[in-house]
Amino acid sequence: MTATVSLLAKSFGVCSSIGNPARFPPVFRYAFCSANINPVKYVTTEASGPPKRPMNGYTRYIHQQHPLIASQYPEMKVAEIIRKLAQQWRMMSPEQKEPFRKACLLGMEQYKLDVQKFKAQLSPAQLQELATKKKMRLKKRKAIQRKLELNRLGKPKGTRSAFNFFMSAQFLEAKGDNIPAKLMSLMEDWKNLSSHDKKVYTQLAEDDKIRYKNDMELWEDYMAEIGREDLLRLSKSKN
Repeated sequence: MTATVSLLAKSFGVCSSIGNPARFPPVFRYAFCSANINPVKYVTTEASGPPKRPMNGYTRYIHQQHPLIASQYPEMKVAEIIRKLAQQWRMMSPEQKEPFRKACLLGMEQYKLDVQKFKAQLSPAQLQELATKKKMRLKKRKAIQRKLELNRLGKPKGTRSAFNFFMSAQFLEAKGDNIPAKLMSLMEDWKNLSSHDKKVYTQLAEDDKIRYKNDMELWEDYMAEIGREDLLRLSKSKN
């Protein structure tokens, strides 16, 4: 039941709104040298899992500078600090970035040694399980990257069911003190809704199918124009 509610909440797209952060103060002046950079902290092998990859140069810079900025500007939000540090990183010269990159290389060398030690203590079955988990992580990462790419390219959103439209219309008035309770209440209301009352939502779902079909045709035509035939549906690419 909990899984059903979670799935419904995900499909419904219930989320909190985030306001735009205020404008930042003038660009911080910063100075540093290789002596100011924190020494490389090697990750020791833990029995609970494999060693973690070390931070790259950019992440090391953020990790080191964030506490300094936060102490100087306690009123600034975390997102504002990260954005400002990212701007500083882009403005830095290769020479200024070099100490952080060197620290990253040292961390990678130690990481490889830690991985070898970790794998040496595993059985063949554990090694196979480790390889399987790695494949799953890579597959998940590729799926996320593909989704982000499709969003960036403006792929139309998928169709919504009649129940989705019903939830959108009735969610605020639904019974329950929290989202799962409201969703469970809406499920029960939908089951008890008459066929006549469901027609309006069914029609909205049918109209949405037409919207999706038209939007996808326009989008795929555009993808073909820019040379992204790999994103076309199989039936469309054959034509």
